Amino acid sequence: MLENLKNAVYEANMELPRRGLVTYTWGNVSGIDRETGLVVIKPSGVEYDELTPEDLVVLDLDGNIVEGKLNPSSDTKTHLELYKAFPQLGGIVHTHSPYAVGWAQAGEDIPCYGTTHADYIYGPVPCARHLTQEELDEDYEKNTGKVIIEEFTKRNLDPVAVPAVICHSHGPFTWGKSPAQAVYNAVVLEEVAKMACYTRIVKPAADPAPKHIVDKHYMRKHGPNAYYGQKK
Repeated sequence: MLENLKNAVYEANMELPRRGLVTYTWGNVSGIDRETGLVVIKPSGVEYDELTPEDLVVLDLDGNIVEGKLNPSSDTKTHLELYKAFPQLGGIVHTHSPYAVGWAQAGEDIPCYGTTHADYIYGPVPCARHLTQEELDEDYEKNTGKVIIEEFTKRNLDPVAVPAVICHSHGPFTWGKSPAQAVYNAVVLEEVAKMACYTRIVKPAADPAPKHIVDKHYMRKHGPNAYYGQKK
């Protein structure tokens, strides 16, 4: 079932340790088949050097296991909430990459200080709030997804233009049109988080890049008249 998607999700998961984004089992990638509404995700707690495509778990959007013998990632409900809220998403990544986690633990947005950030993420990376005790007790992972959705709704953010979020005291989630693109965005997020840390070290009161610079760099790659790269 969904062999092509399984292979894509497997390869995306294996890219995380290759890119230095995960330690031990601290991360997961999922992908969704929008025609069937089925999600493929990494199983919980399985070491990457032991993971095979056959280990991946297939679920519906209600969290019912359709195929697989292992327990799905403990973050599965977060992924499912995001897929239901944002139909543009085809893949989601969660890691504990250290620079992004540093900003999450500080409870601060990652400012857009320059053009590298603006090339990929339109404006600051938002930091979603802590869950309340009631939300945590009710359903921690599901409500983590709901808090992310709440943050994007409150700020009127486009999840395509801002393909990343950090959760207060927790860590990052990124996404894209495919599992591979979601991993790409996870790599980008960690790099811009690192650059933002360096900026704060050099000048703690540094201002974000002005809007016209951010607009130019984002739009030249992603806007209706984008001209970066080669024509397909």
